[in-house]
Amino acid sequence: MNVRPVKLRIRVVPGAKSAGVLGRYGDAWKVRVTAPPERGRANDAVAALLAGCMGVERRAVQVVAGLGSRDKVVELVGLSREEAERRLEAAGQEAV
Repeated sequence: MNVRPVKLRIRVVPGAKSAGVLGRYGDAWKVRVTAPPERGRANDAVAALLAGCMGVERRAVQVVAGLGSRDKVVELVGLSREEAERRLEAAGQEAV
């Protein structure tokens, strides 16, 4: 198990009709959430979505940068970068 946090770049589409991982967006991952971008709701929804997609507890995923922006950095504990990327890729393919 990886103890050092992994940082991932995320591009968020808040207020979408459905939530999911859309795939790569440059060097980031593009995700959509149904929560509106107000009072941290979209940030919480992003963390919950990523935790679910990657099969980790919600507390293992935290938005650490870009709290008021569509471009965010999330920190993930418990997976290697390679495993996190693999699971996001799989989640993106399921959404298609």
